[in-house]
Amino acid sequence: MKTIQGIYGAPRGHWVGNGFPVRSLFTYERMGAQHLSPFLLLDHAGPHTFRPAVKPRGVGQHPHRGFETVTLVYAGEVEHRDSAGGGGRIAEGDVQWMTAGAGILHEEFHSRDFTARGGRLEMVQLWVNLPARFKGAPPAYQALLKTDIPSVPLDDDAGVVRVVAGDYLGHRGPARTFTPINVWDLRLLAGGKAVVPVPDGHTCLLVVLEGTVLINGDTVVRGESVVSFERHGSELHLEANNHAKLLLLSGEPIDEPVVGHGPFVMNSVEEIQRAFTEFQDGTFGVLSD
Repeated sequence: MKTIQGIYGAPRGHWVGNGFPVRSLFTYERMGAQHLSPFLLLDHAGPHTFRPAVKPRGVGQHPHRGFETVTLVYAGEVEHRDSAGGGGRIAEGDVQWMTAGAGILHEEFHSRDFTARGGRLEMVQLWVNLPARFKGAPPAYQALLKTDIPSVPLDDDAGVVRVVAGDYLGHRGPARTFTPINVWDLRLLAGGKAVVPVPDGHTCLLVVLEGTVLINGDTVVRGESVVSFERHGSELHLEANNHAKLLLLSGEPIDEPVVGHGPFVMNSVEEIQRAFTEFQDGTFGVLSD
């Protein structure tokens, strides 16, 4: 089994734009990039109920460089648009996977339909680092619809695993990734037990979004917590005391310096300075009206 390394609770929340009430469940600044690699950050937006409105809420045009953003929608709808021509609407069960790479401008707003009717919004956004050799990759966008994502039942009707990225017992997720990673949307029913295989040597993080889970038979973890594990070991033992919504992340560590500032994550201060200069010079392109 992978041994628990640490358990982290959620800090106080903040708003991103006017559409996403967020708690940053983990960040590389707070926990140390070497412990999270290849992952950088995970924001949990909501759950929050919005009243009907006329003007879509969200976050306007902003840049990124050097990593990827992965947004999983649990409730509500968002629309994405970027300077590389990518975009689309994702709803409950869908995922958008954006490669910022060499540099991109994008915006995210509630969809017009969701804005008009209002309702419950909940999603997470994960930042995945890129190794130095891929930080200059062309920007790209993957829309991974619910129907594209394999849903694998757990033994004894304990729950289900949706394979967004990587491989779970031979079921491959649709996301194209630059390094070996697994992103699994995991649901356990009350009383459900599961032995989950995770690659030996991978960084492994279990995000408990909802419910209470007994881990490895001796540690109880409640919602809005992140559990990090030692890299040695190849499985986790999970048991849900009640219905549990989890996100299991594992990935091959990237053994490189991490230097970040706001929306840019690179390998050196000089690269960060260059990113700001090129953003201001218009190298990242434009977001057309």
